[in-house]
Amino acid sequence: MTMIDETHDPARLSWVDSANGHADFPIQNLPLGVFSTGFPEDKRIGVAIGDKILDLRALAHTDLIDEHWRLALSLEGLNAWFGHGPADATALRKRLSALLSDDQYRAKVEPLLVDAAKVTMHLPCHIGDYTDFYVGIHHATNVGKQFRPDNPLLPNFKYVPIGYHGRASSVRVSGEPVVRPKGQRKPPEADAPDYGPCRRLDYELELGIFIGKGNALGDTIPIGEAADHIAGYCLLNDWSARDLQAWEYQPLGPFLAKNFLTSISPWVVTPDALAPFRTAMAPRPDGDPAPLPYLSDDADQASGGLAVQLAVTLSSKAMREAGTAPHMLSEGEAASAMYWSAAQIVTHHASNGCNLQPGDLIGTGTLSTAERSGLGSLLEISTGGKTPIALPGGETRSFLEDGDELTLWARCVRDGAVTIGFGSCSGVVQTAR
Repeated sequence: MTMIDETHDPARLSWVDSANGHADFPIQNLPLGVFSTGFPEDKRIGVAIGDKILDLRALAHTDLIDEHWRLALSLEGLNAWFGHGPADATALRKRLSALLSDDQYRAKVEPLLVDAAKVTMHLPCHIGDYTDFYVGIHHATNVGKQFRPDNPLLPNFKYVPIGYHGRASSVRVSGEPVVRPKGQRKPPEADAPDYGPCRRLDYELELGIFIGKGNALGDTIPIGEAADHIAGYCLLNDWSARDLQAWEYQPLGPFLAKNFLTSISPWVVTPDALAPFRTAMAPRPDGDPAPLPYLSDDADQASGGLAVQLAVTLSSKAMREAGTAPHMLSEGEAASAMYWSAAQIVTHHASNGCNLQPGDLIGTGTLSTAERSGLGSLLEISTGGKTPIALPGGETRSFLEDGDELTLWARCVRDGAVTIGFGSCSGVVQTAR
């Protein structure tokens, strides 16, 4: 596990004034991302600091950082840097923290800053593979109750982290339009399916996990080492066509209902930045089986949870035109929602010898809390469409309508630590093409 060090000091301030007190990107965060300015696109790795971005490619061409890092930080994506592993990641964080807090470096570093408001953000890396898991126990229970009221969780859920392979090519950065998908739909009362635009478009509130160091094909990743294979975290929205999903998912699971778009936030929050916000995993209910030995690690259970506060807002086209503030759909904490930890997810993914690679993306699955105020999908909030929610201005929603803007948020808040954030992950629904 990552350790608390001088970079987390609540008293540490940056000479970048906007970073001090910034809700998401104070000097205690320093997330990594890929940005460009102007045309044609010239993608560069950067680090968020307040309302600025430090151009790490430009920094790599100075004498201010280790030569060993220069090539990886000069590329258009973070895959090579992720492959450097946790020791270099921690060392770079310490160096950046010093450069951005010590006035002696200001004259050399300040010219390398770019206004965040003037850039275009891109995917942080080439995503070779994407896997979505299903570790949110409250989400799994809520959805299961809609189909199996007496037995909502299938027998394997408490033994094995459930996941499926998604479509990496349709992963996009926040802001990508959400084109309403088409597919086969078969309402319960219909004798046969038809084809057309999705009628039950939904979101899923998730965290994304980026793989750092990989493993060779045939090798496994021991649970005690799994944290060293995680390069960072982001917000993830696995947009879902519930009517398509209900018809197609048996027997092989999600397909067209999920692969039309997955949105992620642009900044990768590192494990080092999250060190002050580690927490114990939620205790398993009495009578639940213990994890099998390959998934069992006392240290991971003691500090493998993430005290990340999650929120979702919805703003309809009419609300935006009227200047009405977005409507809060849910608020909750990730740690209480996850039955399996990030380390357990990574270990299980590689437990059969599957080779993970730097930049691979893993979704946690929908993170819902036990309380209704923290549900992570409209499928749950509207009880499958049976209990529509009221929006300001008199509108109601069971599922997303064209023109709706859906935004995920995440912040880490804890006494004695500076608050850090993930930024946001949003998308506006467009009419089917």
